[in-house]
Amino acid sequence: TCLGEGFIAMSDRITISGITGHGYHGVLASEKADGQPFSVDVVLETDVRAAAATDDLNFTIDYSVIAELVHSHITGEGFDLIETLVERIAAAVLAACPATAVEVTVHKPNAPISVPFADGSSSIRRER
Repeated sequence: TCLGEGFIAMSDRITISGITGHGYHGVLASEKADGQPFSVDVVLETDVRAAAATDDLNFTIDYSVIAELVHSHITGEGFDLIETLVERIAAAVLAACPATAVEVTVHKPNAPISVPFADGSSSIRRER
């Protein structure tokens, strides 16, 4: 094995994809007035061994709590930049749950870009 003696590798992740909401984020007046759809993906790094061993929700992260928290940020206070939104979501998620790290991606598929595109997004990873 390539792992040192006594070393335990942990890469357990919980992923919640496509949390959607209508938000008012953007620099243009029309974005602030009319809003647009946003979608957020969250990847939580945590140790799920106790939850798996006991089959008990109390030993893991409740998906619904995180999804509601993220949704409240999408639909809440508007920001000029999705970089601000993604940072606020990551900080709130880390404050609300015992994850060791979080990766958040905010998608803005209807961003005012003058050429054809599929999606505009900003992603960050933050550790406790």
